[in-house]
Amino acid sequence: MTNPSAATARAEPVQTQQSLKSAQTRARLVDAVIRCIVKYGYNKTTTPRIAEEAGLSRGAMLHHFENGTALIKTTIIELHEKRLRAFRRASDSGHDPTHLVHAYWRQVQKPGFVAFHELALAARTDPDLAKILHPLQVEFRERFHQEAVEMFPEWRADPASFDRAMTLSQVVVEGMASSRLTGSLDEAMIEPMLTMLEDQIRTMKPQGS
Repeated sequence: MTNPSAATARAEPVQTQQSLKSAQTRARLVDAVIRCIVKYGYNKTTTPRIAEEAGLSRGAMLHHFENGTALIKTTIIELHEKRLRAFRRASDSGHDPTHLVHAYWRQVQKPGFVAFHELALAARTDPDLAKILHPLQVEFRERFHQEAVEMFPEWRADPASFDRAMTLSQVVVEGMASSRLTGSLDEAMIEPMLTMLEDQIRTMKPQGS
């Protein structure tokens, strides 16, 4: 007679290995989406092209994602997670939002930002993509704001100034990154602009913090 506990013990490692392999394949596909968007733009990022970039058959890709919409949604979620992880790492440099300016600038030079920038622009004229992107953007902003408040409690005395400081940082840094992508930003202006932004945020800090 087979020992039920022994059979269960054998089954669990197999399930764990299968789950790990599935997670690795899904991550591989998400990375392939990001690379394709960076290389070809959103409109030319097709499911066959993604499968080829990932080194998988289209059938294998559809085994993990039922369609391209599900894959794009997962990719946007992962791009948001990458930004949150980068924000947490940057905050380790010191409990001062000004320290995040250069750290965030480094982050927006990476392929993930380029891919997200492409998605955001495409959503302007693609209602199906906008339907996916916009709710996730709202969720991301809420999570980002909550984590920022927890990381910088000294700003709780003036939440309005804190909101303006975080929004200013994001808009300026991402705007600079977008301008750099289009070639309209003079490279010599990058460091002075980042320093100016840091100075501005410093003046917005609550008194005594």
